[in-house]
Amino acid sequence: MSRPLRVVAVSGSLTDPSRTTALVEAIAAAFAVALPTETHVIKLNELGPHLAGALTRAELPAEAEAELRRIEGADLLVVASPVYRASFTGLFKHLFDFVEQFALVDTPVLLAASGGSDRHALIIEHQLRPLFGFFQALALPAGVYANDSDFTEREISNPLLTERIDKAIARALPLVKSSLAEREEIERSLAGDQIPAA
Repeated sequence: MSRPLRVVAVSGSLTDPSRTTALVEAIAAAFAVALPTETHVIKLNELGPHLAGALTRAELPAEAEAELRRIEGADLLVVASPVYRASFTGLFKHLFDFVEQFALVDTPVLLAASGGSDRHALIIEHQLRPLFGFFQALALPAGVYANDSDFTEREISNPLLTERIDKAIARALPLVKSSLAEREEIERSLAGDQIPAA
């Protein structure tokens, strides 16, 4: 690996502080223990006002466009939403409605969610996985679900949740490393094509 892994973590929470944001930050930090990373966190409670009223990407302000480019250029996405009305938040979906259809092909995505109880855990399989299947992204094998009892004052306090994060990352790492190696090979190839002949 010749460069750090570009990790973009997206929290679909509409509040701050947020259990969901704490969850994506913990997952991103755990990846940073395993691999050199450059991490950028997108918080929908901050980005949301820049999305309001836009019906097309061309209508978005520069702040929102910059975040979309970060998502589309990521080596790894960590995405999470609180469960709201049995699904991810509308603003989370609105953000990804602006992502270019083929920009995430084969991009590894670790799926995560938070909710009031374990009854909502299937959001990862029934809502998030189909969304990223549409983008032809590489949804990683194990998602991470957290419920309210895993946190104390919106900070992770349950060691079992930390263990679930570690297991999800252990399963993800071979796929993430393989994906990054392929990306670096493509980047080297493109750079070679751009070198003018002597």
